[in-house]
Amino acid sequence: MKPWIQAFRLRTLPLAVSSIIVGSASAAYLQKLSSYLVFRPVVLVLALLTAILLQVLSNLANDLGDHQHGADNVARVGPKRSVQSGTITPGQMKKAMLICGLLAFLAGCALIVVALGLTVKSLLFLLLGLSAIAAAVKYTFGKDPYGYAGFGDVSVFLFFGIVGVCGTFYLHSRYFDWPLLLPATAFGLLSAAVLNVNNMRDIENDRATGKFTVAVRMGGERARLYHSGLVVGAILCLFVSSQLGSDSHWLLLSLLSLPIFIVHLKKVWTTTEPRALDPQLKVLAMGTFFTALLFSLGLILA
Repeated sequence: MKPWIQAFRLRTLPLAVSSIIVGSASAAYLQKLSSYLVFRPVVLVLALLTAILLQVLSNLANDLGDHQHGADNVARVGPKRSVQSGTITPGQMKKAMLICGLLAFLAGCALIVVALGLTVKSLLFLLLGLSAIAAAVKYTFGKDPYGYAGFGDVSVFLFFGIVGVCGTFYLHSRYFDWPLLLPATAFGLLSAAVLNVNNMRDIENDRATGKFTVAVRMGGERARLYHSGLVVGAILCLFVSSQLGSDSHWLLLSLLSLPIFIVHLKKVWTTTEPRALDPQLKVLAMGTFFTALLFSLGLILA
């Protein structure tokens, strides 16, 4: 069982659910302001389940895909992957991907039907869900994976930020609120930053194996500048969001996580050994999750 737990990469799951928490808390905040029933616990539970299954699917596909394309090898800096180490065979991983993909599809269908019923909008969300499944699989798996062309950051920004936050809010409320794009952008940027730390850690091996991530294309120094822009941009979006529509100081609660990001950026800029960047993956992922909780708590208390 241990190889499968390692393949699931549990440390990535808090990041996967951050946007769901923020979108749901935003719906609860709207309910408090409008007195209409907006937030629905069943939507939150199903959205969390779907997001977790999609993240696990992405992790499994990444494990197999990087093995197939040669990016997982003895020269790789990060932790050993299950297929590359031989603890899980490619055939077993494909079966696990199929099962996980099916479960994600069923959970997503249940979420859409419960939230929207059987409508034209349900069909649009179904197509969006299928796109999310395809994005989870095609990041590094199969022929011409988009992660090897440097488009992983865009995908993570969209699905972990814009789609995750705004989509969850809509499933609760059947309504779109433009100011929600600010926190959605913030958490999309932080999620892209987590991926960028991973890519900076593996920059030399990725370059050697033809995996042209944003970090590889930019080079180490520019990748650090890009990384700083992602984190600082996220913080600015959260600050601007806290100043819109309410004078409650509780909306500034998310900025309590600022020291985490300052220390993180200092580590990124002072670390010269790629292997030493690995702990920063967990720091930034958990920092993003902690920020999502603080942001959501601020909405509830405002």
